[in-house]
Amino acid sequence: MNNPYTNELKALQRSGRYRQRHVVDEALIDMASNDYLGLAHHEELHDKACKTLSHYAYHSPKSSMLVNGYHPIHQNFETALCEANGFEAGIVMGSGFNANIGLMEALVRKGDVLLMDEEYHASGVMGAKMSEGRVEFFAHNDANSLENAIAKATEKRIIVAVEGIYSMGGDLLSRDILEVCERHNVLVIIDEAHSSGVIGAHLMGILDFYEIVPTYNMIKMGTLGKAYGSFGAYVLSSAHISEYLINRAKNVIYATAPSLYDTALAHHALNYIQENVGDLKEKIKLRQNIIKEVLGIEIEGLILPIEIGDNRIVMEMQSSLKEELGISVGAIRQPTVKRSIIRLIARTDISEETLKRVCERFSHNWIK
Repeated sequence: MNNPYTNELKALQRSGRYRQRHVVDEALIDMASNDYLGLAHHEELHDKACKTLSHYAYHSPKSSMLVNGYHPIHQNFETALCEANGFEAGIVMGSGFNANIGLMEALVRKGDVLLMDEEYHASGVMGAKMSEGRVEFFAHNDANSLENAIAKATEKRIIVAVEGIYSMGGDLLSRDILEVCERHNVLVIIDEAHSSGVIGAHLMGILDFYEIVPTYNMIKMGTLGKAYGSFGAYVLSSAHISEYLINRAKNVIYATAPSLYDTALAHHALNYIQENVGDLKEKIKLRQNIIKEVLGIEIEGLILPIEIGDNRIVMEMQSSLKEELGISVGAIRQPTVKRSIIRLIARTDISEETLKRVCERFSHNWIK
């Protein structure tokens, strides 16, 4: 039998980077997923989404948005997102990965330059490789590095790509970065996958957190499979940018429109977040305080990364937490991170006692 990738798989096993799928064990307490607000477990939202679908003649979009797939459910959600975030226009898309690839490939044209934070998500990096422009990475969250890159750029159009909360480090986008972009009048893509629903006065993300009113140069991408407990993504921007994406973004033109159920579910999740901002912010702050008290680590969102540095040890730690405490956590290895980490998500529907117990396990045994 011809197995053409045997050597590659063996190399991954030797380095401790070999990956496998495991069917989710619902008996475990989930501190690994990005379901930050626990809305994926919220039965009332599921029931509301099903009720919304029941008002229409069909439950599938059936085609591309530009053929016959743009449904009132999509349009209503886009309008609600724009109102909640202060943008002119929005487009619902298939997933965050899909949206990032579509954005980078469509926006970065020949003669342009894309300046991307070196820790930007892999989907954006892949999209950047598909673009026609020059791509340059600047030092992570470093406004001076970005300033220097902009000063040296000779291209006709400059586009900057950053994240609101970085998915592995859990750190916030520096406000200085946004000020540099505004001062130089460049386009800026803000990936709010891990910040929307988690930070800000209205839990709308990093712009909300910094109380920055969106400008015509800002493009916000957010996902629905994290704090919103659904699946899919959206891109918010000026009407001009939205018009351009509808005409050039291949993930919009050639893909079947996003799921109607998932879009309706996310819309009800948005409503839920807006109606329960105070309670949710209190839960988030409480969990941040527990982590600070037990581990002495301050987090801005709900991501707690604990650097381990050894691939095999990080897998052993993941296994130990599963066996001893019935907890599922993320064991993140290269190339996702430079050095392996345990990635723990302090989800708001996990009890305070459970979070304390896990933090104490790290404090007593694993954090030097």
